[in-house]
Amino acid sequence: MDHIQRFIFDDTNVRGELVKADDTCLDIINRHGYPEVVNRQLSEMLAAVALLTATIKLDGVLTLEVKGNGPVSLLMAESNPGHDDNGQRLRAIARLAEDQPLPEEGATLQALMGEGHIVMTLDPHEGQRYQGIVALEAETLAQCLEGYFERSEQLPSRLWLSASKSHAAGLMLQTLPEDDSLKDTDAWPRLNMLADTLKSEELLELPARDILVRLFHEEQIRVFEPDPIGFGCTCSRERFASALHQLGPDELRSVVEEQGELSTTCHFCNTDYTFSAADIEALIESPDAPSPTLH
Repeated sequence: MDHIQRFIFDDTNVRGELVKADDTCLDIINRHGYPEVVNRQLSEMLAAVALLTATIKLDGVLTLEVKGNGPVSLLMAESNPGHDDNGQRLRAIARLAEDQPLPEEGATLQALMGEGHIVMTLDPHEGQRYQGIVALEAETLAQCLEGYFERSEQLPSRLWLSASKSHAAGLMLQTLPEDDSLKDTDAWPRLNMLADTLKSEELLELPARDILVRLFHEEQIRVFEPDPIGFGCTCSRERFASALHQLGPDELRSVVEEQGELSTTCHFCNTDYTFSAADIEALIESPDAPSPTLH
């Protein structure tokens, strides 16, 4: 089962998360026909979103977007809070530029996106929406996000992200605000040095607890129960009906008159929703009424 493993180091101000997202990423990328070079970057995005959501402890939606003028114009990954014990629900999409050829497999994020920026949006269920933007100046997503935390949060953070055709994983270390009572004040550089010995194939293939033992077996590490993650889309017939209602009666009737019905597809999960002429009339007359479940 895909999961996030949280851990902290005793007597230090360092915490961490490790995510394993193999099945989640496969579920998502199999819904699209993206080239492999895009799939790998999108899988790293999903691992990063899962780590960031766990780190921030957000009760709401976290969206990470990379926008650029290169062969790929958009990479977007989103985490929604799960219900009951389901954990985070992740989804993602990519948008390719029509006029630019893709680079070869193994290309960096910067090579795919060109000049651009990364946008992180936090939309809590309660409280104010927050958006942070950082320029796409580094070659990898991990380096860009490290720069974001350094500039906006003033919390030194490190990320290690990796993806292959069948695996996706990530590791994050972050310092907490200083606590004068802590004894091990040199932990941050030491733990970074240990984590830097982690090879990409180890991050992808070893179980989470084995990775932590491999890296930090001489440290006083406290490991918590893992939290599950998985694919999940928030689309629904009711949401699409609400969006269609915004087009207005004239536009809706015009489309139905021309096509006989109105069909739309969720770009995240590829679920099709079809609204008959009767459905559209009911929507115009009673927009708040429950929508028929046909799709």
